[in-house]
Amino acid sequence: MDSSATDVATLGHRIRHFRTAAGLTLDELGARAGVAASQLSLIENGRREPRISMLTTIAASLGVQLADLLSPEPPDARSALEIELARLQRGSLYASLGLPPVKPTKGTPTETLEAIVGLHRELSRRATEAIATPEEARRANTELRERMRAQNNYIPEIEELAEERVRASGHTRGALTHREVSVMAEQLGFDLIYVNDLPHSARSITDLASGRIYLPPASIPGGHGLRSMALQAMAHRLLGHERPDSYADFLRQRLEINYFAACCLMPREAAVAFLQQAKQERDLAVEDFRDAFGVTHEAAALRLTNLATSHLDMTLHFLRVGDDGALYKGYENDGLPLPTDVTGSIEGQVVCRKWGARTAFTHTNRTTELYQYTDTPAGTYWCATQTGSTSAGGFSISVGVPFAQAKWFRGRETTVRAESRCPDESCCKRPAAGLASRWAGQAWPSARLHAHILSPLPSGSFPGVDDTEVYSFLEAHSAS
Repeated sequence: MDSSATDVATLGHRIRHFRTAAGLTLDELGARAGVAASQLSLIENGRREPRISMLTTIAASLGVQLADLLSPEPPDARSALEIELARLQRGSLYASLGLPPVKPTKGTPTETLEAIVGLHRELSRRATEAIATPEEARRANTELRERMRAQNNYIPEIEELAEERVRASGHTRGALTHREVSVMAEQLGFDLIYVNDLPHSARSITDLASGRIYLPPASIPGGHGLRSMALQAMAHRLLGHERPDSYADFLRQRLEINYFAACCLMPREAAVAFLQQAKQERDLAVEDFRDAFGVTHEAAALRLTNLATSHLDMTLHFLRVGDDGALYKGYENDGLPLPTDVTGSIEGQVVCRKWGARTAFTHTNRTTELYQYTDTPAGTYWCATQTGSTSAGGFSISVGVPFAQAKWFRGRETTVRAESRCPDESCCKRPAAGLASRWAGQAWPSARLHAHILSPLPSGSFPGVDDTEVYSFLEAHSAS
């Protein structure tokens, strides 16, 4: 039920409220206002929207002001329950149950209405928790990736917002400092509080009532990440996010806050000037971009995907690949044939063994970037790949472009070249004929089962967050 229908329902209840308060029947009010009692009944039941001229006459007949009838507030608690019940029963969730609507009468106890509405609220809450099956989550992520690809991974309105907030912090050049991030928070009415007892399921918590953003201790390794976490928390407020009502909405919000944080840490004006100068000198390099703004290699590579097409006039691709060959993040608008499943999802798919994203793991000096040309069925691509590791294992970050665009990048002179025929399985997914004939039927490996395969997707209003822990944390800190 939309807001206009809700307004009509509220109007009907207010007319009935003032009519009964005046001790008038439908026939008596109709006689005074010159309106048929049957028509008044339809109006009071929210089934017909009267014209202003008729409402003016009805208000005069009831001895009240027109504004009294048009107020958006229900006239009393009982009416509020009846209006909410009607709204909930007209929704798609209740319709999907195939149950008849409950029509309250004068004799329906208010306690009964409270119980029915309470059940509806709980049903709605459970249905709108951000829960998704793996397939639903993958489809939602694929749709979001395709939408961003269509706009070259660029969101101009967030770029403008970030530029405005960074300028307001007093930042002029170089890397955005922790102090400037704190100033941005203060300008929004928030204090940054560093604590040791954040719930394990939350990276940060914003206390909207007290104007506090709780973050991990500033002394933790990789402290630059704290700037990003604080900026992401602020972004929810600046972008007007509401509690996500679906997994797709949750993913969109997460993308937007990450985008905002990247825009602040690598502001468009300064970042574009830096990249354009490097392109002019034919010396583009993710590592230089990373060091100039004091961010991680991955953050710099992703930010390049935001700016390259809109401001450098080039298409490109980005890959984060695990040391097992699985693709964890990916973006392309240059035609690189990324592996996909039947839903179009790329996450978890295994990339070709010949790509630089995987051959970099065998690179002798893994502290430097690997440059490589790769011939694919879609054309020849150049890429620069840097490897790293976390407690979960090794990973690689690759940024690449079509052959014609390699001339702008450092490392274009590399002689490393490979040929990939994927998705043809004879490329790298089938063992060589000699190996197969020797070992087929002679091997019995014990497979490593990844725990996440059996794990359900996290549930809750904010996926993966334990509400009990969060509320207990806020309660404990509310007195401090």
